[in-house]
Amino acid sequence: MGQKIEQDLQRFRKLVRGKVKSNLSKYISRGEMIGKKGNDYVSIPLPSINLPQFRFGKKNSGGVGVGPGQPGQPLTPPQQEGDDPQAGDSPGGHILEVDLTMEELADILGEELALPRIEPRGKKNVVTEKDKYTSIRSVGPESLRHFKRTFKRALKRQISAGTYNPVDPIVVPVREDKQYRAWKEVPKPDSVACVIYMMDVSGSMTDEQKEIVRIESFWIDTWIKKHYSGVETVYIIHDAVAQEVDEHTFYHTRESGGTKISSAYELCNKIIDARFPPSQWNVYAFHFSDGDNWGDDVPKCVDLLNNTMLAKLNLFGYGQVESPYGSGEFFDHVHELVDDHENVVVSRIPDREAILSSIKEFLKTGR
Repeated sequence: MGQKIEQDLQRFRKLVRGKVKSNLSKYISRGEMIGKKGNDYVSIPLPSINLPQFRFGKKNSGGVGVGPGQPGQPLTPPQQEGDDPQAGDSPGGHILEVDLTMEELADILGEELALPRIEPRGKKNVVTEKDKYTSIRSVGPESLRHFKRTFKRALKRQISAGTYNPVDPIVVPVREDKQYRAWKEVPKPDSVACVIYMMDVSGSMTDEQKEIVRIESFWIDTWIKKHYSGVETVYIIHDAVAQEVDEHTFYHTRESGGTKISSAYELCNKIIDARFPPSQWNVYAFHFSDGDNWGDDVPKCVDLLNNTMLAKLNLFGYGQVESPYGSGEFFDHVHELVDDHENVVVSRIPDREAILSSIKEFLKTGR
């Protein structure tokens, strides 16, 4: 019975994964998963359809099988307009809430977008304990029994006792013959990552654009966290001046000043030098803007990227969300760096429907 239940659960999980995968674009663009995120699980609404089944009608109400009736006639008379609503016995539409772990969610994302695994390049001085089976014990669970060693001990015992018959070579281990694999904890350095999100919050950035950034950042986080044991996240907002903020402020601040993108890059560089040295950390930086920047600031931004920041980053992603107010010219300046720097990725995000393709553009390098 237990095995049957486990098989049913596995089939159900497979169906859920298929349903989520086939509707991934819808979930991403609407941001449904983000609002239902817990500590380790994401609760996903899946439409559920009940199978058709017969139900009893009211007694003495006539209908098919109980007197006169016509093909297709319902078992119970339809409720007339204006009748008082009564408790019904008919199935309605249901939404099934299914919990998936963040790791399962990342797997679905990777399968759908055919994303390569990220190869960490740095090590942080954080050590965890990893179990490694390197020794043998005389006691242990049967699942860890070492067959070859157990067989040898049993064979030696039977030969020394004179009970082994080469003509009929049957070896029967007894309790004292059994050997089990044993483990010991060994220190294992873990790769860790820092993800720095920078966002333009000047007056030309609308609430809808910031929601697009929020959704895309969630999925980027999900994929990166699958490949690292520890991820630190930093949020920077900027108009003409940049500042580090918490996550809530990052997504809900609305400013009205001008735009100097170099202020965000300067702050990002200072944070990397002070807290996340590239020799120990895998650093990812993503900047989202509508591409409207103060003209005299562009050369400074390009210089900061070329000569200071890019050498420290696994990946620099620039995502440009379209604005009815911004010029969008900054995209072309960053795009010029792509040919000379393999860790630079640029993406246009005109609306929510483009989020999925933008995520693939950012993460397809596997860096």
